[in-house]
Amino acid sequence: MRLLLCGGTGFIGKALTYALLSRGDEVWIITRNKPLKPTHDSTLPHPHYVTWTEWSVDPDCLGEFDGIINLTGESINQRWSKKAKERILSSRIEAAARIADNLKRMSSPPAVVINASGISLYGHSVDQVFDESSPTMPADFLGEVVVKWEQAAELIPVERLVKLRIGIVCAGEGGAFPIIRLPYRFFGGGRIGNGKQGLPWIHLQDMVSLILFCLDNPAISGPVNAVAPDPVSNDEFGRMLGRVTKRPHWFPVPGLFLKKALGEMSTLVLTGQKAMPRKLLDQGFSFAFPKLEEALRDITR
Repeated sequence: MRLLLCGGTGFIGKALTYALLSRGDEVWIITRNKPLKPTHDSTLPHPHYVTWTEWSVDPDCLGEFDGIINLTGESINQRWSKKAKERILSSRIEAAARIADNLKRMSSPPAVVINASGISLYGHSVDQVFDESSPTMPADFLGEVVVKWEQAAELIPVERLVKLRIGIVCAGEGGAFPIIRLPYRFFGGGRIGNGKQGLPWIHLQDMVSLILFCLDNPAISGPVNAVAPDPVSNDEFGRMLGRVTKRPHWFPVPGLFLKKALGEMSTLVLTGQKAMPRKLLDQGFSFAFPKLEEALRDITR
């Protein structure tokens, strides 16, 4: 397949690029600035790079593509100042809008667009488990961002649109997991707040595999919960991490302390969701790491 990948230089994007190249796909990464040297395994064909400006000037300049994967978005792991919140929202809305505009001007647009989204649009939950049929009930800034992000993606004129509602993607390096694990390395791990909030997670290997699965399966469209089929709370996640790494899970972090230290960004860890990947399971997707314990053992070994 010939694929355009927006956000191919990020945490998920790098792993996805490697997987696509490994199976023989031709990958074009859309970026703000082209890298000066290759950043991937030299034994594989290198991806091609094109800037947003080059692609927007002439959307047909690169020929025809089978699909577009959009993972573009400003990192949410920063203090949510007014300007930061504007960047977080605008980076997602503008990327979807540029893709929509370019597809309208392509003589032969691709059949599928896979657009990143987030699990937080379901709102907060302690006991309720959300699947793709659950209503969207955003309860904080990030939830509102995801709703607007999906609304922008829905304006992309494409035959098949997949909206990946992504949870916390776990890997040994990169992403949020090394930060989550850090207190346990120093024997200071414990629940955050009351620990009852949901913590939707997925192993990076499964994250990449399900993107390929959605790309190749024409029966999949609309929202897809990109989470493991093992919904847990913050406390349950921490207890399992402590057990796997042989570290204590005993030092709770008060919610009030985090609110003072992180401000509004504290909602990232003090609230959460429990979700199930119902659509993927119904379509026969097989998770390499469906249970939290085996995922953590693989990541931390």
